[in-house]
Parts: sequence; structure tokens; C-alpha cells
Amino acid sequence: MITQLLKAWFLRVPLRSSMLPVFCLFFLWASVAVLVSAQGGAKLSYRKVFKASSPEFVEVTITQAGSGTVDIRQIDDDPAPEAIELSPDLAARMFQMAAELANFNGIELDVKRRLANLGEKTFRYEEGATAYETRFNYTINQTASQLMQAFEGLARQEGHRQLLAHRLRFDRLGINDALILLDKDFRNGLLPEPIRLLPVLEAVAEDSRIIEMARSRARSLVERIRSGK
Repeated sequence: MITQLLKAWFLRVPLRSSMLPVFCLFFLWASVAVLVSAQGGAKLSYRKVFKASSPEFVEVTITQAGSGTVDIRQIDDDPAPEAIELSPDLAARMFQMAAELANFNGIELDVKRRLANLGEKTFRYEEGATAYETRFNYTINQTASQLMQAFEGLARQEGHRQLLAHRLRFDRLGINDALILLDKDFRNGLLPEPIRLLPVLEAVAEDSRIIEMARSRARSLVERIRSGK
């Protein structure tokens, strides 16, 4: 669209030799913009709404470039997405799983059985003006389950980071309990990229105002995350 508009303008405006560099810059900029859009314009998102739970609302959005946002809150709270980063490899795997599900175009994932409400989940794919989504309560599709676990893992990981950051500021006595929860999820392999938690864990380990038990637990987590154990 950008290049088409510039081309139309170029044909309408009388050409002068002194203006050639300007037009060349415009077309170069437009070409780069189109290329960047084509390479990194697609987005995947996962939303889970489960009233009367805590949290009630979780939404994770990622791009092919490895950036994204996570919004974790109660439904009545104002949206508060936090920026996240993930490795290009993880982003590529998640986009590949979405591709195996036809980018959610016309695919039915829900089992359509009488099951307890496990929360309404939505997968969504967006690229430019194209958008597809599918909703489900429970699915037996293995690829969809793996993709859901990846999104849930990113949300869980960001939830741990937010909790530790909050307690560092407002509730240092509660940090040890937060670390116990994080340690359990790390041991169970529920965090897709725990290396993203190193900055906040190192801040805990280095803060002399925090009890030594918590600082020791934070140091242990840092060592195990770095070693992959």
C-alpha cells in the first residue's frame, strides 16, 4: 500500500533532476518497511478467561521476532500488559505449531462434550488485515495442547517475575514464599525460558535487606537456571 501510494504520487509530480535523491530515499524506505512487515508482522495470541479464579484473565501475545506482552489480571481490572521477550527459537516453534493448526482458520478444537468449565480459551493469528481465531474449553488436539502449554508457561513465568518484583518493593518478608512457588515450577519444567528470571533473582540475592534464607534460595535458583538443572 505504501509503495503504491508513493508510485502514484511520483507519476503525478513533475520530475526534476534535483529531486531524484529524495524519491530514491522514499522508495528505499517504503521497500524496507514492506520487507520488515512481511518478516515480522504476524502475531499470535492466547487468551484465557476463567471467572471466579485467580487470575481471571490471562492474555499473551507474541511476534515472530521474539517480542510480546503478557496481561494477567482480574476481569474488572484495567488492562495492564507487560512487555516480554522470548528467544527466536521458542517463537519459531510456537508459530510452527500455529501453522500446523492452519493458523486457526476454520479449525475446531473443542471436544464438544459436557465438561466442567475450564475457562474459555482463544487462539488468534493476525497478519496485516488477516485474522483468524478459534475458541475452546477443552481440546484433545495434541498440537493445540502443546501450544497452549507454551503460552501458559510464558504467562506463569511472567507471573513469577511480577510477584518477585512487587515483593522486592513492598513485601520483602514474603519473598521466600514467592521463591518456593517459583522453585516448584522450575523443578516441574513449567517455565519455558527461566533464564528471563535471572535479573530479578539476582536482585533478590544481592539485597541485604532480605532474610538470608530467601537470598540463599535465590542464589541456588540462579545457579540451577544457568546450569540448566
